[in-house]
Amino acid sequence: MKILIIGASGILGSYLTEELSKRHEVITAGRNSGDVRFDMSDTKALTDVLENKGPFDAITVAAGHAYFGALDGMTEENLIESLNSKLLGQVKLVLYGQHTLSRGSSITLISGILADDPVDKSSALAMVNGGINAFVKAASRELAPRGIRLNVVSPGLVEPSAANLGPLFPGHVPVSMKRVVAGYLKSIEGNINGEVIRVQ
Repeated sequence: MKILIIGASGILGSYLTEELSKRHEVITAGRNSGDVRFDMSDTKALTDVLENKGPFDAITVAAGHAYFGALDGMTEENLIESLNSKLLGQVKLVLYGQHTLSRGSSITLISGILADDPVDKSSALAMVNGGINAFVKAASRELAPRGIRLNVVSPGLVEPSAANLGPLFPGHVPVSMKRVVAGYLKSIEGNINGEVIRVQ
């Protein structure tokens, strides 16, 4: 398969790229590094990549940014940035990506544990993650008749981030990168559709 991995240079993206490269042709993408460089919130850059570097058999997202901070300090700008980056960026990927994919293709997005098990200062992230999960459940129903699968991986606190972020996630047990990557493989190489793949 020819697979586009967005966020390939991040912690998760690098693990995922290493694994998928063993069996597939991988095109890496990111804001500051990769085979192609673009921001998902930039519609023109996104469509240029989809049209000029595709067609892809699978498109997957392994990174996303949203505000993490106290509710009483959150600004409208923080909220808009969170929506534009992690939520709307991924929704636009589906909106435009669906027209470049053929039957048997798939799209895999990313959300996170905070949609189900929030911690202090996670209001924006919980909202964004929950929105992505809901979108996938609904949109996948419309993509299915065209043979396009849509899923989302919802990882917990990952082990490489536990040293720095662990104190912000009291009671959360870090998950291995191997398990998170396996969640992606379940979506990309499997045949499920409309699933929130919780790796927690």
